[in-house]
Amino acid sequence: MSKPHEFAPALDLALRPIGVMRSSLVVHHEAPRQPRVEPASEEPMVRGEIHIAQGLQNALHDLEGFSHVWVLFVCDRTRGWNSKVQPPRDSEKRGVLATRSPARPNPIGLSCVRLVRIEKRVLMVGDHDILDGTPILDIKPYLPYCDSVPDARIGWVANVATDAADHREWWSDKDAPLPSVYRERLDQKKREQ
Repeated sequence: MSKPHEFAPALDLALRPIGVMRSSLVVHHEAPRQPRVEPASEEPMVRGEIHIAQGLQNALHDLEGFSHVWVLFVCDRTRGWNSKVQPPRDSEKRGVLATRSPARPNPIGLSCVRLVRIEKRVLMVGDHDILDGTPILDIKPYLPYCDSVPDARIGWVANVATDAADHREWWSDKDAPLPSVYRERLDQKKREQ
């Protein structure tokens, strides 16, 4: 177990959940590792409901027009954290801040989920990885013009999959351009065939 942050003073921070997730996903191994990697379809792969607290219904005003939202939540089922973890598609340990492990120094999760519809104080969502009963901290609209970075560098992950087809499976958003590192590998594979 790693030590608390020695360089930062203790911060008395009170976060109040704005809602709770209701989902068929109960334990961590039931949740998809990267739910948006699955092939895009009209029907979401995993459905769920985010129940917003009484008194916050006006905060949902104007959210209906967005297809996707960022959901910040508490990874409340983690038991401590380690500074290095082994990601699922890798054979070596990586710094936890270079992974998407839910066991983090501050157990805060972030997921981009499909917003299917809103009924009163309930957001019907799809393509998520959030467990049932998870406290929801915040919701923000996904904005492609500033949230999407198609040519972003992906660090150690670029070297994990050895087959370009594996990379294509990781990047299945048909509306977004394929990042250059994947595009180059796919082009090289086509030339080799």
